[in-house]
Amino acid sequence: MSKNIIIANWKMNLQPEEVKKLTSNIIKGIANNINESKKILCVPFLYIETAKKLINETKNVFVGAQNCNENKKGAFTGEISCEMLNSMGVKYVIIGHSERREYYYETDEIIEKKIFQLISNKMCPIFCCGETLEARENKSYFDYVDSQIDKSLFRLNSNQISKVIVAYEPIWAIGTGKVPQLKEIEEMHKFIRKKINNKYGKIISQNISILYGGSVNASNAKDIFNLPNVNGGLIGGASLNSNEFLGIVKELK
Repeated sequence: MSKNIIIANWKMNLQPEEVKKLTSNIIKGIANNINESKKILCVPFLYIETAKKLINETKNVFVGAQNCNENKKGAFTGEISCEMLNSMGVKYVIIGHSERREYYYETDEIIEKKIFQLISNKMCPIFCCGETLEARENKSYFDYVDSQIDKSLFRLNSNQISKVIVAYEPIWAIGTGKVPQLKEIEEMHKFIRKKINNKYGKIISQNISILYGGSVNASNAKDIFNLPNVNGGLIGGASLNSNEFLGIVKELK
């Protein structure tokens, strides 16, 4: 399976009929433009079964979730565990998205616990990292991302880290229409890959998927995906429009 990946993050959007229409249109479009990249639709919990049925056995297309709880089970009203998601056939889960960090006060330590829960259930964490606008402007962005990776990923062993997908999302670019310069995107992706190389070695660092997220659209996707250390994208708003999303998918070979 290609390490090139496109992930759709639908966030808290769509009604049931909209989910059916969007998923069906995406599947139809992918069937007409087959490539070997992996596509993961991270849908609200309520729509996992609906999306799975529509995707059926479409090659290289999977359903993911947007979050999980850091505990195995217990009195955590309103939460969902990795075991529950696994029982529904979900193998990919977004962890540490900036919205979770900001609105729900998720710390690097909580995110680490979630990652260990996922891996213990043989599931793949999609680990999000990225700096604030303040960190970008005061030029501490490398230190910011370095700390996130150290605290959430680097207690994993070599086999465990190989199961992780990394998504770099500069917080100031998410949903704002602002996109870093291509050299800035590549610079951070290269930094992340080198950091993984220094900890786990060349083979693991070369094979781990590092995605970019932050106002990716059909117009800028090709240039971003052609960067040497970018393996695809984590797509937010643009993934809610099938034509726009398929235009992005087409640019990742």
